[in-house]
Amino acid sequence: MQILITKQELLQQVEACKRQGKTIGLVPTMGALHQGHASLVKRAVVENDVCFVSVFVNPTQFNNKEDLAKYPRNIERDAKLLESIGAHFVFAPTPEEMYTAEEMNTTFQYDFEGLDKVMEGKMRPGHFNGVVQVVSRLFYLVQPTRAYFGEKDFQQLAIIHQMVERSKLKDTFGDLTIVDCPIVRQADGLALSSRNERLTEAEKKLATNIYRILKESVESAKKGYSVQAIEKQVTDAINAIDGLEVEYYEIVDQSTLMPAKDFTHAIGCVTVYCGPVRLIDNIKY
Repeated sequence: MQILITKQELLQQVEACKRQGKTIGLVPTMGALHQGHASLVKRAVVENDVCFVSVFVNPTQFNNKEDLAKYPRNIERDAKLLESIGAHFVFAPTPEEMYTAEEMNTTFQYDFEGLDKVMEGKMRPGHFNGVVQVVSRLFYLVQPTRAYFGEKDFQQLAIIHQMVERSKLKDTFGDLTIVDCPIVRQADGLALSSRNERLTEAEKKLATNIYRILKESVESAKKGYSVQAIEKQVTDAINAIDGLEVEYYEIVDQSTLMPAKDFTHAIGCVTVYCGPVRLIDNIKY
């Protein structure tokens, strides 16, 4: 496995792979890797000739500078994990390598067609502008055959699908396929997340209630509860637990992310503060 620091090094390796007709799998990450990331990488290794993994804490998608500073980083540990599961190349640039000073200080402009106006977009203005900025750059540099993303960040995944579908009109990224990968959970149901590293053991136990309550809401839906009733049920149940606080819980259409009228093709997306740590999760109905 090789660790690449500069865009020039990356482009040289990509060009060599393309000359040999190899398929390329890409797994974009912000590091602090866990078994959820590992599941994406393992799949990329199996389904492609070569697997590239980016490890880059992207500053332009953080609207909270304190959150950016606290985001866990451990490239040595990440590299060991990636090598052990068969990744071929790791791209780990600095912000200065990825962006010019102007790009770092200017909001990337993109028409999300409303996908950024709800849930995470509403709570974190500018977040998805930064996501599209870095992901589109990685796609342009790596020219992957397939790119792998986890469903835990469901709104992000919907936006990336939209970006790729729109790009096909201009053939910006070639014949790229986005591969959706299911949420990986601990045995107790807690969704794996890099942010879990910031939780105390007591907070991790508290956080297991999030998925438990989401699963209970699916049973309520089967009994005929309305969308609004279940949104209230989930919010009230989580807020009743000392140490947990819901930022939002919304049941939306999986394609449009607009409020769901019923449970056909619906997904419930939640953000919860567990102590000072902001966690996200979702469940399909």
